Amino acid sequence: MLHEGKYYAYGTKAENGIEVYTSDDLKEWTKESSLALKSEDSWGDRWFWAPEVYYIKEKNKFFMYYSANEHICVATSDSPLGPFVQDKKEPMLPDEKAIDNSLFIDSDGKPYLYFDRFNDGLNIWVAGLQDDLLTIDLASMKPCIHVSQEWETVWPRVNEGAFVVKHKDLYYLTYSGNSYESQSYGVGFATSKSVNGPWTKYDKNPILQMPEDLVGVGHSAMFKDKDGKLRIVFHAHHSKDSIHPRAMYIAEVTFTNDSMPVMKITGDIIRPKLK
Repeated sequence: MLHEGKYYAYGTKAENGIEVYTSDDLKEWTKESSLALKSEDSWGDRWFWAPEVYYIKEKNKFFMYYSANEHICVATSDSPLGPFVQDKKEPMLPDEKAIDNSLFIDSDGKPYLYFDRFNDGLNIWVAGLQDDLLTIDLASMKPCIHVSQEWETVWPRVNEGAFVVKHKDLYYLTYSGNSYESQSYGVGFATSKSVNGPWTKYDKNPILQMPEDLVGVGHSAMFKDKDGKLRIVFHAHHSKDSIHPRAMYIAEVTFTNDSMPVMKITGDIIRPKLK
């Protein structure tokens, strides 16, 4: 996330919450001394995964969407460094497991949440959010995509980690296929004329899989950098011989000039380093 000239990244290495890192240039990063979110300030006590943070100007608040105990949660803060706190300590979907919740606010101001449900493997759904950005409109829940392309069937049945952007009145949903433990973990995209679908997967997916010397790349999100370029951030295995600790990488996202623009991952991959 870019806010007031500084980049923020949120990590899941800590067992008792979510870490925060800051950078001025995307290349060198500083790990902040305090957790952005602590387990005592939120529902759940383990498996803090997949944080995404957004500054909502109309509310003058930062919203962190994340998973804990395989449930989706949201917490708020007055600062991008935290502390992020749940005023009401409960998951967004109390009655079922779900992970990887991602916020999208359409051009008309309506908010939506994309997330993974555990049915027929792991697949991606969307639901409307109430104006508080905390509460899911359960009646609006709709399926988006599920495992359907050959490259996604290495192991196991997984479509996860959705992130949505809009380009020229077309919605682009990026997602990851296969298990994060697989070297074949990768990123594809689907398009729709509506935030609710139906979605059509790009027939030449994946657009990111085993780039350069990296394996196990996926669970991406996107943001605008200081120059207004669209960037994609993702993680990859530690090496071809070990999964952990996984590391963060950043690349550029562009679109072709075709009548149906194709999303591309371009340029050299940025390999962030800790100061």
